[in-house]
Amino acid sequence: MARQTADQPITTREARKRLAPRAEPYWRALDAGTAIGYRRGATGGTWIGRALVEGKYRESGIGRADDAIRADGATYLDFRQASEKVKAWAGAAHRETAGLDAAPARRAPYTVGEAVADYLASYRRRGGKGLAQTQNAVNAHILPALGDARLDRLAPQRITRWRDSLADAAPRLRTSAKAKPGALAVRAIDPNDPEAARRRRATANRVLTVLKAALNHAHAAGRAPNADAWASVKPFKGADAPTVRHLTDAEATRLVNACPPDFRELVTAALLTGMRYGELAALRASAFNPDTGTVTVATSKSGKPRHVVLTDEGRDFFAQRAAGKDSRAHLFTRNHMAKQATRDTPAGRWRGPWGKSHQIRSMRDACAAAKIAPAVSFHILRHTYASRLAMLGAPMPVIAAQLGHEGTRMTERHYAHLAPSYVADTVRNLFGRMGIVPASNVQPFAPRATGA
Repeated sequence: MARQTADQPITTREARKRLAPRAEPYWRALDAGTAIGYRRGATGGTWIGRALVEGKYRESGIGRADDAIRADGATYLDFRQASEKVKAWAGAAHRETAGLDAAPARRAPYTVGEAVADYLASYRRRGGKGLAQTQNAVNAHILPALGDARLDRLAPQRITRWRDSLADAAPRLRTSAKAKPGALAVRAIDPNDPEAARRRRATANRVLTVLKAALNHAHAAGRAPNADAWASVKPFKGADAPTVRHLTDAEATRLVNACPPDFRELVTAALLTGMRYGELAALRASAFNPDTGTVTVATSKSGKPRHVVLTDEGRDFFAQRAAGKDSRAHLFTRNHMAKQATRDTPAGRWRGPWGKSHQIRSMRDACAAAKIAPAVSFHILRHTYASRLAMLGAPMPVIAAQLGHEGTRMTERHYAHLAPSYVADTVRNLFGRMGIVPASNVQPFAPRATGA
C-alpha cells in the first residue's frame, strides 16, 4: 500500500528558503506511489525521487535544486523539471521490474580520487593557471590520504583530521633527480617558531581549497549526494596573513653587486620592474618599446598581457640590453654546459635562455655573498619593487597595474600597510613630545648584516 505523504512547500525557491536544513527530505506526492523530495543542506538543496516498486520503496538522487543558480534543465533543476525526471525514473524502474527494460549497469561508488581527476580535467580544458602546482598538491597531499574514500560516505570528521594532519606534518623538500622513487625528504619544524606553524597552516588551507573545489565540481555534476561533508570544514583562521619581506635599497645594491654578470642582469631587471622570474626568462627584445618606455608581458599569470612602465633608469637599462639584438632574441641569457653533443647543441658551453628553476642556486649564492640572511627567493625582488612604490606613496591601483593584479585586493593585502598613512601622520604631527623620554646624543648605527 502506498505511503501517505503530507505535501511540503517545495515548489518555489521562496518556500524552500523557509525550510530548515535536515537529513530527511521534505516530500511532495506526484502520482500514486511516487513522490519528489527536497533535501536542504548547508550550501543548497537537492532533489530526490521515491517510487513504490513491487511493494518496496526505492529512492534515487535526481539533481541539484535551483536555489542559488538558475535552472538549466541538466545540473540545476526547478520543481517542474525535477518532477518530470522523477516520473521518468519511476517509470523506468517499473518497466525494469516487469522485464520490459534491461537493468542499467550499476555505477561503481564515486571516490575522491575520481572526483579530483574529473576536476583537473575540467580545469585543464578551461585553461586554468597553476595546473602543475595543483597537480603536485593533489599527488602529494590528497590522493594518498583520501583518494579511495567514497563521496557518499565522506564525513566531516575525516576531512578535519586530514586537514589537521597537513598542518602538523613537516614541510617537504625538493629532491634531486637521482633520489630513489618514492623517497620523501622533509624539513624539521621548530615547535617554538610561530611563523613556521603559520606557514604549515597556510599550506593546509591551500590544499583544502583544492579538495573543496574538486568535491564541489562533483556535487554540481550530480555525483555527490550533498556538500555538507566538506562545507562544514573551515580553513585555519589567520594562517594566510601576509608576512611580506622586501629588501632595503642598501641590501638590493649589495645583492646586485654580489651577482655574476648574467644573473646580475636578471636581478636588476626584477628590481626595476617587479616582473616574475618566468616573465623575465621568456622576455624577447621586441617586448621593450623605447618610445613609450614600457616592457610588454605577453602573457602574465592572469592570462592577460600587461605593459610595465619603466623609470628613466629602467629605460636606460633595457635599451642597453636590447641594443643590436634581433627582435625575436631573448633579452636575458646565460651560459649552459652541455656534457654531450647532440644534433642541435655541441658539447661545451653555449648561450641560451634561463630555464625553470635556474635562478634558485644563483639566488642562494648571491645572498650568501651579499651577507643577506636569511637568504631570500627571487620572488622577493618583486615584493621589493612593489614595497618601494608603496612606501613612496604610489596609489594601490598603480601598483596593481604594474604587477599585473586584476584588482587591488591582493595589492592592498600585501602592501597597503607600507603606504604613507593619514592616521600615522596625523598622530605624529599633533601628539608631539610628552617629555618623559630623556634626550640622548647617542646616534645608532645602521643594523649590521649577520656575518658581516
